[in-house]
Amino acid sequence: MKKVIPTLLILMMSINIIQAQNIPDPGVPQGQNLDVPEGWEFRLDKPDDSITLSADPETEGIYFVNMTPGWHLTTGPRAIFWHPSYAAQGSYTIHTDLHLFNPNGRNREGFGLFFGGKNMQAEGYEYLYFLIRNTGDFLIKQRKGEATETIQGWTASDAIKVYDNPEVSSVLNRLAVEVNGDTMKFFINSEEVATINANDIELDTDGVFGLRVNHAVNLHVEDIGMRTE
Repeated sequence: MKKVIPTLLILMMSINIIQAQNIPDPGVPQGQNLDVPEGWEFRLDKPDDSITLSADPETEGIYFVNMTPGWHLTTGPRAIFWHPSYAAQGSYTIHTDLHLFNPNGRNREGFGLFFGGKNMQAEGYEYLYFLIRNTGDFLIKQRKGEATETIQGWTASDAIKVYDNPEVSSVLNRLAVEVNGDTMKFFINSEEVATINANDIELDTDGVFGLRVNHAVNLHVEDIGMRTE
């Protein structure tokens, strides 16, 4: 047994290193810059086989390309986006830096993080999500299949930076969700805006995480990732 245990530990460490290496680096494109990033998946709220990820900025589908550092994303219909390596369990913090470009009056369209995702391409898929919108509000909801349930309705927060000056190209907001035991804390630009008891919801927080972006939102995703320390 004394010889087996170190071998198992080395194997487990090697697997963890390989998994970490597979997580997309925002500074290294998955494929070529201005191409659709390799390996990413997406799911529409309403299935439509005609909608694809495209590197054509004039597409009627979803424009999603490598644009280091990070990715550029302009939605048509509402969708979620993730890389298969984005999986979190136990205690963790997920985070993303999102630059919103001119919403052209579509200030009520939300965008942000989802987490706790399961059965992602099946009928019974489920996840939790944390969105902001350019009205200066944030939202926390959960989805189970086609049904959604509000955990915290749209709530105004001074922590949100809104796009209100057409002379600037975009506005940056940093979102994070910290899961620690039974507690979930939600942050916007490092300010805690909500705390939720995980026992008060039907979904657990282990699972896939990624981005949720509503209709016709133009974003640059500078970073998305996870911390476990």
